[in-house]
Order: sequence, then structure tokens, then C-alpha cells
Amino acid sequence: MACAIIPDFSSMAKLIIGCGYLGLRVARLWVAAGERVFAVTRSAERGSQLAAAGIEPLVADITADAQLQLPQDVRTVLFAVGHDRGSRQSIHQVYVGGLRTATDHLPEAVRKVIYISTTGVYGQVTEGDVDEGSPCLPTREGGKASLAAEQLLQASRFGSRAIILRLAGIYGPGRMPRSGDLLAGRPIDAPSQGWLNLIHVEDAARIVLLAEERADAPRTYVVSDGQPVQRRDYYAELARQLKAPPPQFVAPPPDSPAQKRAASDKRVQPWRMFRELKPHLVYPNYREGLAAMVAESA
Repeated sequence: MACAIIPDFSSMAKLIIGCGYLGLRVARLWVAAGERVFAVTRSAERGSQLAAAGIEPLVADITADAQLQLPQDVRTVLFAVGHDRGSRQSIHQVYVGGLRTATDHLPEAVRKVIYISTTGVYGQVTEGDVDEGSPCLPTREGGKASLAAEQLLQASRFGSRAIILRLAGIYGPGRMPRSGDLLAGRPIDAPSQGWLNLIHVEDAARIVLLAEERADAPRTYVVSDGQPVQRRDYYAELARQLKAPPPQFVAPPPDSPAQKRAASDKRVQPWRMFRELKPHLVYPNYREGLAAMVAESA
């Protein structure tokens, strides 16, 4: 589906492709700062919700082959598209195909393209620290598709204007996995050992704005709170805050998503992010993030 060009754009307008869990929070920050914000959405109903939040919707399918028309005076683009597991399209079609469509149709006036990638592009098990200079050896389809999308963007006409943010696991309101299992005393089907790398969604949204403001493109950043935690310690703390029984762990079924996630065991370090973007994290570690989430849910 194509959408018509809207006249009279702001010279500093923002465009978000993928205005979901993270993208919506970025949009709200930009709107609060007085920026004009456009967002691509496939759903007219979702478009009405975005409009109510002060975001100007563009109803289109970024993965479609139809001609896509976008605002011509946009200066910053955030590509934060997620993959719906119920979709008939593969994760590669959404991540790589969607980004290819976007880069084909973005106006030349765009100054920065911020791509939300994942630390899953590393994929390895290692006793050392992982940062932007570590080799990318993804093993899961999400990491492979994200790395392919990064490479597509870097090779595109916007390669010199690309900011790639490799996000650790995003958590926050509405994303407190396994809380129901803990409260019910059910075992968690994952190894008790293994590093978790996390970033609260509110901090991730603010880091997007800092990347737009402070990063010299092209640049790649690992984005996490810099406080890796063992899986057993994370769930023990969540159980404590929920006043639930201590967590129990069982081996996940072979070839299950839980087993594939657990196969990666690494500590990612966002040294470059802290040094160059200088974020002040609202939730500098998982304990503070979980405490806020539990308080909100109560």
C-alpha cells in the first residue's frame, strides 16, 4: 500500500519505521521536545492511536513492493522494526527486505539513519567481554537477519550516515518474563547459569536521542546497562521482589527457543556508548529496573 506525500514538512522532521515497544517511546520523547514526528504503520487503527499521541501516521507496508512515498524533509530516520512470529513473512524478509525498501525510498536530505540491531549478531559463547570490535558469529535467525540488515545499510547510499545500535535484551513495563511461573512456583526451562545482558526500554529510548545528537556517523554501538547478570541471580532477584518462591530451573527441550537463547553465553560491554554518548541511565542495573516494574504492576 502506498501513502501520499504530505506537504509542508518541518525542516527537522523525524521518521520512525517500526513504532512499537521502543519506537513509540522514542516518538514520545521527540514529540515532547517539540519535534514533528512521522511513523510508518501497516494498520489504519494503529495510525489513529499514533495520531492521538501527536505522531503523524503514514499507513504503508514497508515490506511491500508497491511504491512507497515518504516525507521529503525528514532529517532523522529510526528503523526499529520487530518481527511478528505469527507473520507469514520471514524475519529476513521483514528486517532486510523492509530496510531495503526504506533505503530505496528515503529522501537524500536524510542526515542520519539509526538502525536498531541486536547483540544477537555476536552469538558466541565466550569467557571474555564482547564489544563493537568482537567478531559477529550469529547462530540464531534473528541475529543473522539483523547482521544482514546492518551490512545492507552500510553498503547503501546512507552508509556514511548510519548509526547502528546493537541492543541487549530490552525489558520494561509489560515485559517481565517468567513472573507468572515464579509466582506459581513453576520451574523455568532454562539453565541457571549464563549471562544476561539488559537495557531498560526507557533508557534505550533516550540513548537513541543521544545517538542522533552526539554520534558521528558512521558508528556502531553496543547498548546495554553494562551490568551483565547471571540468569539464576536475575530470577532470584525477581522472585524476591515478587515475594515468590525461589526460582527452580529445568533443562529446556532440545531445539526449543529457550534452548537456542541459552546457547549464547557472553558479557557485552558498552564502553563506547558510555564514553561517547555519555548517557545517564534511569535504571543503571536490573535490580532498579525490576523494582520499578514490580511497583508499577502492583
